[in-house]
Amino acid sequence: MPGICNEIIDDIEDLISSQDITPKERYSTRRAVTFRPKKHQDSKGGQASSENCINEESASTEIPGTGTVYVKTWGCTHNGSDSEYMAGQLAAYGYKLTDKKEEAHLWLLNSCTVKNPAEDHFRNEIADAKRLGKHIVLAGCVPQGAPKAEYLQGLSVIGVQQIDRVVEVVEETLKGNSVRFLGQKKTGGKKLGGASLELPKVRRNDLIEIIAINTGCLNQCTYCKTKHARGDLGSYPPDEIVARAVQSFSEGVKEIWLTSEDTGTYGRDIGTSLPELLWKLVEVIPEGCMLRIGMTNPPYILEHLEEMANILAHPKVYSFLHVPVQSGSDAVLTDMKREYCRKDFENVVDYLKERVPGMTIATDIICGFPTETETDFEDTVSLCAKHKFPSLFINQFFPRPGTPAAKMIRAATTQEVKKRTKRLSELFQSYEPYTHKLGEIQDILVTEISHDKKHYVGHNKFYEQVLVPQATEMLGKMIKVKIIATQKHCMIAEPVEATSKEEQYAVMNGTIRLRNNGTILNGMKKQNSFSAAGDSDTITLRGNRFTRTMLVPLLVLGFTILIRLLWTMSQSQTTKRSEL
Repeated sequence: MPGICNEIIDDIEDLISSQDITPKERYSTRRAVTFRPKKHQDSKGGQASSENCINEESASTEIPGTGTVYVKTWGCTHNGSDSEYMAGQLAAYGYKLTDKKEEAHLWLLNSCTVKNPAEDHFRNEIADAKRLGKHIVLAGCVPQGAPKAEYLQGLSVIGVQQIDRVVEVVEETLKGNSVRFLGQKKTGGKKLGGASLELPKVRRNDLIEIIAINTGCLNQCTYCKTKHARGDLGSYPPDEIVARAVQSFSEGVKEIWLTSEDTGTYGRDIGTSLPELLWKLVEVIPEGCMLRIGMTNPPYILEHLEEMANILAHPKVYSFLHVPVQSGSDAVLTDMKREYCRKDFENVVDYLKERVPGMTIATDIICGFPTETETDFEDTVSLCAKHKFPSLFINQFFPRPGTPAAKMIRAATTQEVKKRTKRLSELFQSYEPYTHKLGEIQDILVTEISHDKKHYVGHNKFYEQVLVPQATEMLGKMIKVKIIATQKHCMIAEPVEATSKEEQYAVMNGTIRLRNNGTILNGMKKQNSFSAAGDSDTITLRGNRFTRTMLVPLLVLGFTILIRLLWTMSQSQTTKRSEL
């Protein structure tokens, strides 16, 4: 099965672009509607304009909520969540969603501004829509960050904080008008996280809920264009995020992904913090469900390392964190204005790996930043060689218009940058991160279908990908598997059947389960507390950590001590009676 999972994830924060929303077709029975053209005065903080567009005569006969819409998304999981919200509102209003763009009346294109190729694809899609005579609504970071770009003129635009007005924008566009809403949402002059988290959604995957916990960031990275679009930090209140999670679980979701431009900065603008939010979320996660924490930059996680280690070790939280380093050179990091040094990053990695055994750290590298010298690049190579990250996302530098880095004089030629990218990629491909796990018994949560459509995709506690044969009863379930093969990017497994008369162990979420003659004994990590509870059939022990080899001896030792204690007490009682 060589290469079976090479394309499952190209970028841990770029999970949407290769698979757009597979929509649910929802219909609403609506009476015939007669309507008047709207005046384009914006009372909600957005910028509105009206222009005559193509096909005005046919558009004016459209009944609101009866058209067909095609949604296309590029970029990060935050963009993916925005698209799901926009699709949900359109479906709830009566619009039909389709993944066949030729059949759609309108194309809703949600863009990404991180890399030149993503914007090029976005521009080409606009050209295709125009060629086919489709109505077009643009969304995402490209039009928000550069609304005056020539190829965007005359088209409707919905800003990243205005997605709750998508129905209004689509209606006006289908009538032949061009509408733009680009304003920020504020209260009392303070920026909000964005549109309400209570909006309806059409999820790309019914089992996964993506929750944006904040928008924008506190950085001023010299290469980043996203800052122009998402702006400064704006966090959602913790109660709203927790309520969204509870609602999602009630709808059958099994996995929550927290996302933002930098999750580590969460709450700094509203007097709270990421760990405080995470402990609240942990309390509402049902059995058999998991939480994945999104990307965080090193500066904002350093002060929370102890708390983050405790959270990442929690049974219902994946022991996984995406921490982009971008370069192993302090000089380059300074020019990037990343606000940390190599040692800071390594402190994060070493601390979490030491306190969360098996912890997965994913990171990003930018090859060929303008001021990067050969010596700087060697520093990056040595960092990657030292830590052998199982997930390493290597990007060639692209100068984004309007960023300080775009104006810097480049120290290396394009050809040299390509060579560096190739060399780092070869280093990454030179090691196998999962070989030592061959033969292990693991528990995995199965939530996805592989690109080849032949396997289900699950993740173990460390958010490592595990492929299993397709069986309908597995999807959305926590199942026990045995690893039978490993590849560069994933493991291949087969289900393990449980029997009640043999001793069986399952390691998942820091939990050890021993079955023997119908009795179930659990040992579970939970901070530093210890408690015991049980009846005649079940005993549950919660403590710091138990391993396979430790559990049985500990039980035998405990039983022996108990017998001796009872025997001593019996002897004491006998002695007292004799004295009497």
